Amino acid sequence: MTTLRVLVADDHPLWRDALAEDLTRAGIDVVGTAPDGPSAVRRTKATRPDVLLLDLNLPGLHGAEVCAQIAGVDTKVLILSASGEEKDVLAAMKAGACGYLVKSATREEIVAAVRATAQGRATFTPGLAGLVLGEFRKLAKAPPQASGRPVPELTDREVEVLRLVAMGLSSREIADQLVISHRTVQNHVQNTLGKLQLHNRVELTRFAIERGLDESPLA
Repeated sequence: MTTLRVLVADDHPLWRDALAEDLTRAGIDVVGTAPDGPSAVRRTKATRPDVLLLDLNLPGLHGAEVCAQIAGVDTKVLILSASGEEKDVLAAMKAGACGYLVKSATREEIVAAVRATAQGRATFTPGLAGLVLGEFRKLAKAPPQASGRPVPELTDREVEVLRLVAMGLSSREIADQLVISHRTVQNHVQNTLGKLQLHNRVELTRFAIERGLDESPLA
């Protein structure tokens, strides 16, 4: 199996080094660290890690701007910030982050979130997922977002899984509800991402909510 590659960006040396050590002990390849926003952008573009573990309040360039500047790089971003404020969470997610943890998370939670992010799954500190879903629903009501384009060729099961994703259910919750395996749910999600040309569950959730799938099945 390919080793998971991660870049850690944080301006606090002790915290940054401790994160890198924890990830390394968990069998994750830390390809480098960055102490500020501009170096986070440069090193992400140079090393192309699977995941950028990114603090928001970095010198030189805010974390949301870092997300925007590496949008063309095939690297998923997991925010790890001291802030759990609504404006910070939403700014990061709109800029392209895949998940958001506050720094009170345990070592085990951070490692698990990094692995989930690499697989395209959105991970949030409890309470923040609902905030993001709520914002997506508000955005979906705006005329520019309601394109009305038909969903590409999805199977009935893929549409069903997509609807449950939009309702905020995790893969395991979807598996329990549909009485299928967790692996099968993940396969449906990956197939749907490919068909819709999306990159992660955050984009998938927004796509589904824009089409009202969080409220009712497709006709």
